[in-house]
Amino acid sequence: MGGRAPFRVRPARLADLDTLTAFNQAMAWESERIRLRPRVLRAGVKAVLTDPSKGRYLVAHRGGQVCGQLMVTFEWSDWRNGDWWWIQSVYVAPAFRRQGVFEALYRTVRTQARKAGVRGLRLYVERHNVRAKATYLAVGMKKARYELFELGEE
Repeated sequence: MGGRAPFRVRPARLADLDTLTAFNQAMAWESERIRLRPRVLRAGVKAVLTDPSKGRYLVAHRGGQVCGQLMVTFEWSDWRNGDWWWIQSVYVAPAFRRQGVFEALYRTVRTQARKAGVRGLRLYVERHNVRAKATYLAVGMKKARYELFELGEE
């Protein structure tokens, strides 16, 4: 890191709403070429920030500047009688990529999950996002045996 301060991770706050909304908009465009509806997106981010049952955002920052984000949502597994956490809405600002931002966020989620007795972590990735897949493998995740199906609007 060349003497630079490490990234710190904290829970997102309502004051981060504009940044999280902009990051999600950028992530959807960069990874899937999807333009999200700004008002719907902002309301969705705000819903998570104000209702912990929907999930939670973590942000990585350095010197007060938010550099990256991820969101965690929850799934109950009857097979395992326990929770799985889903990592979603991962985004690192371009100026901070390849500097350990995601690793800092992921390490924090992993530590929190262990303390909470979570059964495992999952995420999905756009099938052509080779760089993201390599990053997830590099932090110790592995490809799941499941495929994803959906019904609903994009």
